[in-house]
Amino acid sequence: MLKLKGVTAAYQRGYDILHDVSLDVSADEIVCLIGPNGSGKSTILKSIMGLVNVGRGGITLNGKDITNTPPHKVLKTGIAYVPQGRRIFPGMTVWENLRMGGFILDDKEELERRIDRVYEVFSILQEYKEKKAYILSGGEQQMLSMGRALLLDPEHILIDEPSLGLAPKVMSMLFDKIKELNQEEVGILMVEQNAIKGLELADRGYVLDLGNIKFQGLGEELLNDKRIRSLYLGR
Repeated sequence: MLKLKGVTAAYQRGYDILHDVSLDVSADEIVCLIGPNGSGKSTILKSIMGLVNVGRGGITLNGKDITNTPPHKVLKTGIAYVPQGRRIFPGMTVWENLRMGGFILDDKEELERRIDRVYEVFSILQEYKEKKAYILSGGEQQMLSMGRALLLDPEHILIDEPSLGLAPKVMSMLFDKIKELNQEEVGILMVEQNAIKGLELADRGYVLDLGNIKFQGLGEELLNDKRIRSLYLGR
């Protein structure tokens, strides 16, 4: 169980972005964060990863405090991060990008086994493994970014805006992959700009506004809430 309790966080002291945020994610569920731009959704993921300073409150993983833990140590706890914008290394091959995802692994044979596992999940990556990453389509680059996160065999994956800039067909395929990962008991905490599709995929959701959690509940419940549909879903 990944938990945030009463988290207040800021990029700069005195300018809080998150205000008393509490949420949790278990390994058998997909949780989606929705809300307007600038509401603090991505800041939640960065706070978990130790990229943003938590001033008050705490973050725990399976009961162990990981608040303000440096990012490279957070990775070793079993949390992986897929940042917004497909942050790949375009001049490297697909295979080289995947190896970068396992930089903290000392056992190189184990690293190659995990890369083969990624190829099982995202078969297109194996077809392009010797190709430079910049030739991949947007959807393929997102798969590469997610595959790189899988190299750490994580218990939880934080995914920031997975569908950004993708065609509807590609987005649907990518969401299917996210669901498959979750069925293998990988907890997913996802920020999604397509709020309707995100809530349709999610078991539960949280609605953020100005750094505060305004609503929370089952994905289906949030989709059918007239207040949320009016304020945040565009209908």
